[in-house]
Amino acid sequence: MNQQVINWQALSAQEQKNVLARPAIANNALLSTQVNNILAQVKTKGDQALFDFTEKFDGISLNTLKVTNEQIQAAKHALSSTRLAAIKTAYRQIKCFHDAQKPQDISVETTPGVRCILKTESIASVGLYIPAGSAPLPSTVLMLGVPAQIANCPRVVLVCPPDKKGQLANEILAAADLCGISEIYTVGGAQAIAALAYGTETIKSVNKVFGPGNRYVTEAKKQLSQQVAGFAIDMPAGPSELLIIGDSRSNPAFIAADLLSQAEHGIDSQVILLTDSNALIDAVNNELDKQVVLLSRQKIAKKSLAHSRLVLVNNIEQAIEVSNEYGPEHLIIQTQEPQTLLARLRNAGSIFVGAYTPESAGDYASGTNHVLPTYGYSKVISSLSLADFSRRYTVQELTREGLASLADCIIELTDAEGLDAHQRAVTIRLEDSK
Repeated sequence: MNQQVINWQALSAQEQKNVLARPAIANNALLSTQVNNILAQVKTKGDQALFDFTEKFDGISLNTLKVTNEQIQAAKHALSSTRLAAIKTAYRQIKCFHDAQKPQDISVETTPGVRCILKTESIASVGLYIPAGSAPLPSTVLMLGVPAQIANCPRVVLVCPPDKKGQLANEILAAADLCGISEIYTVGGAQAIAALAYGTETIKSVNKVFGPGNRYVTEAKKQLSQQVAGFAIDMPAGPSELLIIGDSRSNPAFIAADLLSQAEHGIDSQVILLTDSNALIDAVNNELDKQVVLLSRQKIAKKSLAHSRLVLVNNIEQAIEVSNEYGPEHLIIQTQEPQTLLARLRNAGSIFVGAYTPESAGDYASGTNHVLPTYGYSKVISSLSLADFSRRYTVQELTREGLASLADCIIELTDAEGLDAHQRAVTIRLEDSK
């Protein structure tokens, strides 16, 4: 199943644009209507809608939504010591990096008697959505839970679809416990996002929701962020993607393994190799054929590879240009001198430098966050960090002398804008001799 080799230089401008096109995100009228109906039922029926949708979509009839502390403690004891140790190691790594991101208030006297302050405060309540597909995702619990914990968000809520027994995976609960999360509910899908936005009898609403999900979850986040005042989402979400820049000295087995590590996420994942070496492309093609058949998710990976790209460029400079235009979620640099490329690579959610830095490290345990902008949003949106769990606001305090020193400026500008009341708010204070 050799991948087609694309010669970048031989393409027209439109053909180059087509090569960098992402797989289409399902955003049809039917999906929008289906999600809108789910949201409306949760808004009007509350908990009952959550129970009904859980039975319909997850195949389990629940009589309670909340996970008890006893269940959390039992989950920790049920895990093997090696599995629990791995979760703890990842937790420490992620915490170490995010601890270093703690902000400090900034206080500046812009002119004598005029002090301006920038302050940071944690978001009061946040919701963490953890998908539950073919396997539990404790790594996502840590990526969301650790910064929420460090930011000291007063209320952190975790929602996750239950299994056929109505339970959450032990790994999910153990990771949540490490992050100090005790408010956990067995509900998923668009209905879970609706509960976090509107609130129900059991689940109080939150200010902001984080986490990946399927197209129904993504559509729910989009609709609710536009409908519910004061409700925000982390970032727009699309299929996972990876771009690798390689040269003649790159290891083709490493590159193939990295491409497949993203291809196995889903059939709409997209992986791209940019290189100036024909020999590398041939070797990577051979490695893809050898390695894909060994995967437990080879059917998914093969479908993903069908809309992925092996692109031959003139030189590494051109590879940098193409990468910046694409703006990948994950970018791996596997050239001979990868550090020399960093300063010129602007648009990427997260960059992995050198032959021994697989994307998997960032997904689990290097310490960086794996919640990243996709679909080209890396050009304008940052990877998830501690700052996303806080809000920044300003404070100012002026003395009479400070106000007097700015009065002429303010009066002139209020004249220009025709805002008499603004001007009077200044002059009335200066007329007061007391």
